Amino acid sequence: MLDVIEKLLILQDRDRKIIRTREELAHIEPERNALKARATQTQSGLEAAKLKANQLESERKRLELEVDALKSKIEKYSIQQFETKKNEEFRALGQEIENCKTTIIKLEDQQIELMEQIEAAQKEVAEAAKVAAEAKKLVDDQIALLAAREANLQKELETLTGGRDELAAAVDSSVASRYERLLKTKGGNAVVGIQHGVCGGCRLKLPQQVILSCKQDQEIVTCPNCGRILYYTRDMDLAAAD
Repeated sequence: MLDVIEKLLILQDRDRKIIRTREELAHIEPERNALKARATQTQSGLEAAKLKANQLESERKRLELEVDALKSKIEKYSIQQFETKKNEEFRALGQEIENCKTTIIKLEDQQIELMEQIEAAQKEVAEAAKVAAEAKKLVDDQIALLAAREANLQKELETLTGGRDELAAAVDSSVASRYERLLKTKGGNAVVGIQHGVCGGCRLKLPQQVILSCKQDQEIVTCPNCGRILYYTRDMDLAAAD
């Protein structure tokens, strides 16, 4: 194997690690946002349960005020009934009192139903609060782990990129520039081996002359299909598979 190919493979191994580390780092923020969204969702469920309970309680208080107002009317009508000397007016006030009492009974029935709903809603609030608290703790723990992982990856990336220039400088400048162009378009798969007569990158069959040139180890050989730099080692099978 050509010395320059060996140096390129060492550089490519470093670049692959850099690419992989950067990809892992790129996934950190979406994971963190997804975790925060999960916590927000459970918190929204708690707020919705609280809102429902509050609305029911407000409705109960409204009914209570209506009942109190009707009771005040009954008291007022009773006084007027006591003071009047007209039978017709007395009977009319009596009818108003009965109407108020009938309405009060209906309102009190509604209050009883609301009390049952409020009790159920309070249980929902308690359950939602438990779920939200558990979700928050879980999310906080996972975000902390993500932060630690992110810090480790950043440190690893700094170490990997720190010695990269030295590895690149060891490669002949003309070959290095070709490699750098391939790295941008092919990712960490710029220098590939030959196996069963095909390019290890594009997986297309190689001309026999290209395979022989690569085996001779006298010059840089590239794939005529994808342009990747080719190499050969003795453990590779150059013959095309049947």
